[in-house]
Amino acid sequence: MATRLVQINMKARDDSALGGFWAEVLGWGVASEEPGVTNLEPEGFGYPDPVAVCVDLVVSPEPKTVKNRVHVDLATTSAAHQAELVNRLRDLGATPADVGQGDVPWTVLADPEGNEFCLLAPA
Repeated sequence: MATRLVQINMKARDDSALGGFWAEVLGWGVASEEPGVTNLEPEGFGYPDPVAVCVDLVVSPEPKTVKNRVHVDLATTSAAHQAELVNRLRDLGATPADVGQGDVPWTVLADPEGNEFCLLAPA
């Protein structure tokens, strides 16, 4: 039997605030499992969903100090959608990030705690 990805765990200094940011980005619901843990799930998600992945944000007192070794990539449907999404996410608190990407068709941003993510160019 194949193994599948069911959940992504992110560390956060403020799980609730960062969870709120990512919920807005993804259009997902927010639930709190316990103090210090914020769960993000797509609408209608039931763990473990056979086709979806959820995100858990867990409090960690250590600040982010280096570039993430794993990051999230988000899809866009057109160049206009990519530009609109960049503007919306910057309004939510994302900032431009340079991870050495050079001149590429995707946009690299960082969430309010500095975690890098990419908005991919449409295929």
